[in-house]
Amino acid sequence: MRPQPTGAPGGPGRPLLLIDVDGVLNPFSRPTPDFRRYHCTVGDQVYTVQLNARHGTRLLELALVTGAELVWATTWEEHANEWIGPRLGLPELPVIPMGPDQGGLYGEMFKTPHVAAYVGRRPFVWFDDQVWLEDEEYLRGTQGLDDFLLIHVDPRKGLTSQHLAQAHEWLTLSGFSQGA
Repeated sequence: MRPQPTGAPGGPGRPLLLIDVDGVLNPFSRPTPDFRRYHCTVGDQVYTVQLNARHGTRLLELALVTGAELVWATTWEEHANEWIGPRLGLPELPVIPMGPDQGGLYGEMFKTPHVAAYVGRRPFVWFDDQVWLEDEEYLRGTQGLDDFLLIHVDPRKGLTSQHLAQAHEWLTLSGFSQGA
């Protein structure tokens, strides 16, 4: 059974921090020495990922100080809890089911409608290397969402302190932060 979002149906609850894996936690270029290489087997496929354990600590701290809930928004889906989270020191997180790629009708990324269905009316920050203006327009125009921040992560570098600071500032200044 997949964990579902909490909070009042149709109303805002705790803000969400949505996390992609490839290009965000697993950068595509040669990472710095604080990354470690892992081989992960999913079905009959073996993937090599490069992960930095500090990302887990920083994401947990961000969630704690802002009162936000961490959620996987990745095509790894449940496999992120098996292969990625433990290597970063993250607990098991809720997973946004991605379903089949049906192509974006409005130019949005295939994940965007799945994210919209999952978040409902909850405020969220989404770290992804494939979010663009079309995704924002889809969420605002087609879905009528207003309370979100899309943070485009350069897939060559991955998640940085600046991305985390941007999320912290938005959650705090927007009033969605439920932390101290």
